[in-house]
Amino acid sequence: MDLSPEERDELLRALKARFEKNMNRHEGLDWGKIQAKLENNPEKLWSLNEMESTGGDPDVLGLDEMTGEYIFCDCSEESPKARRSLCYDREALESRKENRPKNNVIDMAAAMGIELLTEEEYRNLQKLGKYDAKTSSWIRTPSDIRKLGGAIFADFRYGNVFVYHNGAESYYAARGFRGLLKV
Repeated sequence: MDLSPEERDELLRALKARFEKNMNRHEGLDWGKIQAKLENNPEKLWSLNEMESTGGDPDVLGLDEMTGEYIFCDCSEESPKARRSLCYDREALESRKENRPKNNVIDMAAAMGIELLTEEEYRNLQKLGKYDAKTSSWIRTPSDIRKLGGAIFADFRYGNVFVYHNGAESYYAARGFRGLLKV
């Protein structure tokens, strides 16, 4: 789970460039402080590298004033390419008798060390730009919905955020997931 010095430097350069290009996402934050925190948390850098390498274009969205943690989120225009065609969780994956997807979002997010966005986090992301205009993203599903076999996803169409449901075992080439990481 450690990055080589070259991988670390390349990732930090990419994150800094994205940070500087998109100041509207994190007004008032200082890259130097963020980089220092990242350098002291190699496991978080590894998770950010996973977000980057799967097409998420992670960027800083703010600072959690209560915990002092910086909030990173996938800011790719569409749902990250290498995280699509996945059902919601392991139970859903195992329930499929045939045509199983390669993985599920809950296990993949956990393996990457990130969290799925909640509906509120997804809606807040959409205030910073237009994301998922052609794709959709699974979001964290409340347990009462999941117990009934469903899972929820969101997208941006017709100038609005839509949140809808599917069976948790479903998967689509245009549906992936976005992650959140606090550092």
